[in-house]
Amino acid sequence: FRTMAIHRPSVLIGHVIGSVVQSVLSVVLVGAVAVAIGFRSTDATALEWAAALALLVLFTLALTWIAVGMGLVSPNAEAASNNAMPLIFLPLISSTFVPVDAMPGWFQPIAEYQPFTPAIETLRGLLLGTGIGHNGWLAVAWCLALTALGYLWSKASFNRDPK
Repeated sequence: FRTMAIHRPSVLIGHVIGSVVQSVLSVVLVGAVAVAIGFRSTDATALEWAAALALLVLFTLALTWIAVGMGLVSPNAEAASNNAMPLIFLPLISSTFVPVDAMPGWFQPIAEYQPFTPAIETLRGLLLGTGIGHNGWLAVAWCLALTALGYLWSKASFNRDPK
């Protein structure tokens, strides 16, 4: 790919788009199963459902770019598959299962100031009718920042000279 007459970032962009589409299809399938087994959004409008899906797509895009960057700096395939493992723990130290206010005082800043908490609180607000507050803007800001960081990291790693 390095010697072909193609736009260099298109290799990465194509991979990311394919991964995001696959992830969105998985989210839609899980959402359909949730509705089939009884999940009901109390007051969510079609616009709120669309906003929730858009946030999930944006969040998926951000994490995919970060994962691509991690994969490109990995020395081999085994390391690439394991480098993203720390990302699995971020939802566990967010407000996914326990409200931030119910966490120990020393742990609250860790849970509050990471990307998953504002995204989760925004999704809850959109689909369950709880307040969103400033979490919507924070979630979008986190997604855009992580997307830009992941893209720039991936592009720099892809463009470096092979050894």
